[in-house]
Amino acid sequence: MKLTIDGNFDMRRGRLSSPTIVYETWGTLNNSCNNAVLIFTGLSPTAHVASSLEDPSAGWWEDMVGPDKPIDTGRYFVVCANSLGSCFGSTGPATVDPATSKHYRLDFPVLCLEDIADTGALVLDHLGIEQLHTVVGASMGGMTALAFCLLHPERTRGLVAISSAARSLPFAIALRSLQREIIRKDLAWKNGLYEFDHPPTTGMQLARKLGMITYRSAQEWAERFGRERATSEPADEHPFGIDFEVESYLEAHAAKFIGTFDANCYLYLSRAMDLFDVADHGGSLERGVSRVNLERALIIGVKTDFLFPIHQQEELAKALGAQVADLSFQRLDSIQGHDSFLVDMDRFRPALASYF
Repeated sequence: MKLTIDGNFDMRRGRLSSPTIVYETWGTLNNSCNNAVLIFTGLSPTAHVASSLEDPSAGWWEDMVGPDKPIDTGRYFVVCANSLGSCFGSTGPATVDPATSKHYRLDFPVLCLEDIADTGALVLDHLGIEQLHTVVGASMGGMTALAFCLLHPERTRGLVAISSAARSLPFAIALRSLQREIIRKDLAWKNGLYEFDHPPTTGMQLARKLGMITYRSAQEWAERFGRERATSEPADEHPFGIDFEVESYLEAHAAKFIGTFDANCYLYLSRAMDLFDVADHGGSLERGVSRVNLERALIIGVKTDFLFPIHQQEELAKALGAQVADLSFQRLDSIQGHDSFLVDMDRFRPALASYF
């Protein structure tokens, strides 16, 4: 489904004319309109969080959302929107600017997670939902969900933030900055003016590989791959071909990513994560979170996550605890690092089910 916003949409650092937001829904909104759950995505997913009659393909959080699952679509009306700035239907750098009839590319305004949060509120307006049961997000989505609570405090009673934080630390900023530089250094990027059928493939592949390394933990790499060789025969293409199974894994994931995500969209969303800081909404973390008006909150962190280390979730839980009477902080032992919320369902399903 699509929502086209009438007129101008004012962003933190610019303006768009009649942008479009793609979203999907599951379940049924009850008569009181108080059973709605809004999910904000991470950097690269679509709005297709789970399968449905309209689209039976598996969603990116298939094990978490659906009938009799932790976010039970038999009880809740679930909404997931594709982020503003992405390339899966919502307006972003890869879509056409109606004012020029050309693709936005780098003329797209600077994107902030607050802008994505605001489009979520507009989707709720369109659906006739005044207040959510809960807003949910993991990674970038958790930061966006937090931004939603700051900007629209009366519009949700609950928050679930997973493997996220009130701001990005220098380590994460440095990693994403390097990913963006790798893409921009690819000669095929052409200052953002690449042909869409000839994108900066090498840059995107390398950025994705670096991302995959940060999404998992060193412990998992050791247990999963060890020093297993990719082949019993020595590489014969050149002296530095793929020798180890972990290299094959990264190569396969990088190749899979190419052709599915636009390079400029990646740059914009990546920087939006770096720019977000709760302290911008009051001068400090504590004053920022004083804006929320939540009845309940669940903050989940993973011990092996070094992209958003667990002390950041602890910090957020402590700050929110001064404002939210019913707050739970769960520290999970997953070895899959930052990506645990996508793969370690044995730990994450009970955590979400206990909340919902």
